[in-house]
Amino acid sequence: MMNHIRIRSLIVSLAVCLLAATNVSAQGFKRIVSLNGAVTEIVCALGFESALVGVDVTSTYPASMKQVAKVGHNRNISAEPVLALQPDLILATDNFIQPAVIEQFKNVGVKTVLLKQEFSVAGTKKLITEVAAALKVPEKGAVLVKQLDKEQQALHVKSQPKKVLFIYARGAGTMMVAGKETPLDKIIALAGAQNAATGFNDFKPLTPEALVTANPDVILMFDDGLKSMGGVDGLLKVQGIAATTAGKQKKVIVMDGQLLTGFGPRVIQAVQELAGKLNS
Repeated sequence: MMNHIRIRSLIVSLAVCLLAATNVSAQGFKRIVSLNGAVTEIVCALGFESALVGVDVTSTYPASMKQVAKVGHNRNISAEPVLALQPDLILATDNFIQPAVIEQFKNVGVKTVLLKQEFSVAGTKKLITEVAAALKVPEKGAVLVKQLDKEQQALHVKSQPKKVLFIYARGAGTMMVAGKETPLDKIIALAGAQNAATGFNDFKPLTPEALVTANPDVILMFDDGLKSMGGVDGLLKVQGIAATTAGKQKKVIVMDGQLLTGFGPRVIQAVQELAGKLNS
């Protein structure tokens, strides 16, 4: 009888030790700084929202991120505001952060994980897996990936011949169009449409000539971008817009910027919303 009790006590003790070890592993990082909006969404989805002490300005979701310290835009991050938050983990994507800044993080001994972001559903799943690994909760990452799998399987998008032109605007003085190999190009394709801007990669300034060449059926913008133009009426005053098919029909779609281009856990939601608006 005593042997059985001892065995049971030993089993309980082992279970407690394992649970404690798991909790230590899961709670290993107390002060996290995320320098990418999609990464921030993943960190929150994995249960580490309360550990975030700093984020970049693209980290707008969930809404609670409004209360978290901002350390700048991920395209021009400097080390000082990040290190001032005394993080024990910095998460960033490798496409924007300057090598010299990364070196500063490492020189002071802060664990820094650089992640590669690919703008596709498969890329999002990979990013989730890598963030979960960095946070030492791979099992939570697997659950999140499975959820994304289910959403993807339930998604049904029909291809359509519509040409969509994305315009980035911060008032009439700053207007750019998105070409190939951009998150916008990828999300437009996933929604079943075509990018009206061809023949170049990345972004380039909007010109009347480019509008005539593209002649989009639909203009796509961030909601705050269209607002900066004074709405659709303000947009139509831009030279060349009114002459396009989209301008003549006042076909302008707006979406939240981080949702549309983030390629985080809400990527299927973004595709679904864009496809729905294109078909309405």
